[in-house]
Amino acid sequence: MGMGDAQDTPDALLEAVKLTKRFGSLVANDHVSLAIRAGETHALLGENGAGKSTLVKMMCGLLQADSGELLYEGAPIVFPDPASSRAKGIGVVFQHFALFDALTVVENVALGLPGHQPLAVLAARIDDCVRRYGLGVEPYRRVGELSVGERQRVEIVRCLLGDPRVLILDEPTSVLTPDESENLFRTVDLLTNEGRAVLFISHKLDEVRRLCHRATVLRGGKFIAEVDPKQESSASLARLMVGAEVPRTPRIAAHALGEPRLLARHLSVAGDGSRGSALHDINIEVRAGEIVGIAGVAGNGQTTLFDALSGETQVADHESIVIDKVVAGGFGPTERRALGAGFVPEERLGHAAAPDMRLSDNVLLTTHGDGHIVKAGLIRRATLFSRFQQIVKGFDVRFGGKDPKARRLSGGNLQKFVIGREVLRDPVLIVVDQPTWGVDAAAAAFIRTTLRERAAQGCAVLVISQDLDELLEFADRIAVMSEGRLTAPVPVAETSREAIGLAMGGSHSAGGEGHHAA
Repeated sequence: MGMGDAQDTPDALLEAVKLTKRFGSLVANDHVSLAIRAGETHALLGENGAGKSTLVKMMCGLLQADSGELLYEGAPIVFPDPASSRAKGIGVVFQHFALFDALTVVENVALGLPGHQPLAVLAARIDDCVRRYGLGVEPYRRVGELSVGERQRVEIVRCLLGDPRVLILDEPTSVLTPDESENLFRTVDLLTNEGRAVLFISHKLDEVRRLCHRATVLRGGKFIAEVDPKQESSASLARLMVGAEVPRTPRIAAHALGEPRLLARHLSVAGDGSRGSALHDINIEVRAGEIVGIAGVAGNGQTTLFDALSGETQVADHESIVIDKVVAGGFGPTERRALGAGFVPEERLGHAAAPDMRLSDNVLLTTHGDGHIVKAGLIRRATLFSRFQQIVKGFDVRFGGKDPKARRLSGGNLQKFVIGREVLRDPVLIVVDQPTWGVDAAAAAFIRTTLRERAAQGCAVLVISQDLDELLEFADRIAVMSEGRLTAPVPVAETSREAIGLAMGGSHSAGGEGHHAA
């Protein structure tokens, strides 16, 4: 595919030339240029709000540029809609997936492809694609049962079945374990070896340096530089993105641990076939002042555990969950919040926040039981708006307008909003699932530092994360989930990436003495 020429620089398959896009007074892209070449993996780097998503949306027909042009194989082209860009061979896997939970994998794939193929034929094509590119996907599983990592693979397979020449991957490894990421890198290498072009959007700079041939950096909607990432350090790339040094999460000086704020005792949940794996005899204690991390490959029961702890899934044995000394297994989310618990689910758009509600109303969704904002059945709008503004200022949440709908925010800004909403309730316990999924380096450091500070002030923090580096950086103890079972939490200083990796692969002795210890 255009790779036969013996040129030093292969021709660009898809090129953006001085693209500009405005939203009211906000200039999201300001004369941005970028060339994606056949046989190369090209990184697109920048903080949340730098203009990456806007650029990608213009490249695939979701948005039209105000000025500038797109070139395809050197000739000007206009994509009036995503179908026209797909027909030209441009495939995109977005960070927020467009899948129907109630349908199977093969049915979802069928909806995304032109024409009509019998499902059995399509299932065989999926199996073929899975074997060829090393993507673990089962055609007849219902999407509602899949983890975020598995859903992402469905989107990639759906994209590959359209035989794209340019594949755009938006934060593809933010939901993957180290092993899954390695598999994805192999897939990307196979794709570029076939002469395809890959645009790789990521905040994980070590991955970019290893995988990508070139990198374009955006900052504040402007093109900053195009560099060879292999000649850069992670720190120098971060400086280009941020314009300054990126802080590491400070280790806060040792402080005494207080009472157990969360106790799960012999917690078991039957798998209902809709929201993930069953849980088998989970035992864990999180005390005031500590951060306990739960590592694991997506789809091993983490979603079920979060839902059981937050009260979205009812547990048969009410005694199996204790929040701040109160037996809470029979309580729903509002009653658990009234005990001083805060919950941040994995999926920010749709689960943590209602996409079409304004941000202030999204504050109301989790604070109406606190007694400050709703009194005698009436919403105190001034109090609500003042809390909303506290979150926006305190957590540096950026957006256009006064009080936009949640879906208008970039991923990182929405994540800061959702975490700020829970933290400013001054909880005694916070349970967070994937705190920094798809969030830029500066925002991720801010979120981790915030959680660290809350722990230092006596809050108990439970963090479920597929980012092992994140847990090793800021958790005090780490446990591992595998097949619905949990190893005993081990102090970070007493474990290693290798031991955790073994436990993630199902070796339950690796992270400590088995899953029955507490």
